[in-house]
Amino acid sequence: MRLLKERRIRSEVHRDLPSLVGALREEAAFVVLTEETVRSSDLRPLSAWVEAQPSWSGLAFIILTRRGGGPERNPAATRLQELLVNVSFVERPFHPTTFISVAMTAKRSRERQYEARARLADLAQSEARLRRLTDTLEEQVERRTEELSAANDRLLKEAQQRQEAERKLLQAQKMEALGQLTGGVAHDFNNLLMAILANVEMLEKQLADHPPLMTLLASAREGAERGAALTRRMLTFARQQELVAEPIDPADLLEGMRTLLERSIPPEIELKTTVGEGLREILADRNQLELALLNLVVNARDAMPDGGTISIDVAGSNPEAETGLDAGSYLRVRVSDTGEGMDEATLARATEPFFSTKEVGKGTGLGLAMIHGLAEQMGGALRLSSVLGEGTRAELWLPFAEERVVADEPRATPHQGEEPARTSHEKYRILVVDDDALIQMNTVMMARGLGHDVISASSGSEALSLIEKDDAIDLVLTDHAMPKMTGAELAMRIASLRPDIPIVLATGYAELPGGECQSLPRLSKPYSQSDMAAMIASVMS
Repeated sequence: MRLLKERRIRSEVHRDLPSLVGALREEAAFVVLTEETVRSSDLRPLSAWVEAQPSWSGLAFIILTRRGGGPERNPAATRLQELLVNVSFVERPFHPTTFISVAMTAKRSRERQYEARARLADLAQSEARLRRLTDTLEEQVERRTEELSAANDRLLKEAQQRQEAERKLLQAQKMEALGQLTGGVAHDFNNLLMAILANVEMLEKQLADHPPLMTLLASAREGAERGAALTRRMLTFARQQELVAEPIDPADLLEGMRTLLERSIPPEIELKTTVGEGLREILADRNQLELALLNLVVNARDAMPDGGTISIDVAGSNPEAETGLDAGSYLRVRVSDTGEGMDEATLARATEPFFSTKEVGKGTGLGLAMIHGLAEQMGGALRLSSVLGEGTRAELWLPFAEERVVADEPRATPHQGEEPARTSHEKYRILVVDDDALIQMNTVMMARGLGHDVISASSGSEALSLIEKDDAIDLVLTDHAMPKMTGAELAMRIASLRPDIPIVLATGYAELPGGECQSLPRLSKPYSQSDMAAMIASVMS
């Protein structure tokens, strides 16, 4: 009593359990029971009170015992937990701090329960208002039906279509906002990785004769490259990842991946594949499509820890109206499993970025989000269906090659991570433009490391001023995402002043505004010094 009073917790004392049960109210924060009282009393009335609590309530019981809460010392502990559910044990004699800590934890838990009750009450009121509104609308619809049945049928159909359109619009706006946020984060992260990889590359050249240090640098490079792979997946979700489209035969794709897919699943899982005959080619990014299919199979595998069957069915099909796809002929890649399945709430969030039901460290939550973004960027869709306890079905719909209008491809850029086919031995005067001082410094260092004469600017206006004063500039390497004047806008201004100067856009995004800048050569961040050398050789040849 004294300890609780010091904490300003009002308390009541009851001599026996019947008195306690009679006085219990929902407002109680927690109950403190002595071991002697519990041992000598009939707990069934108290247990019945516990079971009768509303769904939001979980009243805490603190048992003062001399035998602890473990079943090895206190055989009654398990039974008490079964009867009273939310039970904590405090072993006597106890330090006041120990008791107060347990009591305050129970009190805070109870306060959160009251908050949940209030929110549930608000939700119930909202549902009641919605029901009243719905009832009113139904009455109006009924009156209208009596007046003009045919017109009412059309009105109901239009209302359903409007509701579905609103739902799709809200979902599209939500995913668009998430995509913009994810793309922005990935772009900023690419800038950071650019600085890291550039410095690692410089150090590797200077420390080639120091194997221990080279080992550390290799680890740093691997970590940064993993980060770059993660940003590529984020950009794929945001539909800002540059895709390298090529004609792909669906049957050849699946056959080429069979060994990889079989090695990705344990022996207790059976893999079945079915490929329709006479399938036409699709126009897609092979690497991204293979990664998407592998992700779907791995997700199916993880949903079947005790084994089961994964079925991959590849066929041509015309989508139903519910898919939201334009009319036409599509390739449908269906991956189904006999695993745990998902409830409606989980299914509704499955394609959201960073949402995952896996344990921490076992998934980024970007797999399905990446596939969703990839499918939409390729003119298709990802559709999921699931039954809890029965399994999940994922359908990847992609248009056949002749059904898809392919946007003009940007000028080719060196493939990241590969040795360039050629490098320039000429020395040029290069203007580097970037508003990020760290990226600007590293870009200048990389270009100077290639032997070029380099000057720099921190904004588009500063770059234009230098170009007007310096006739010796041979090449401009500019960041795209800059305030006030973007790299694309700067390129158009330079073209009007000095159309002879080649311009390279360095960007963490793949999508650029339409117009002439679409044909500009691009360096995708993060890029290496060898990528820069290959690009310079390409544009200056």
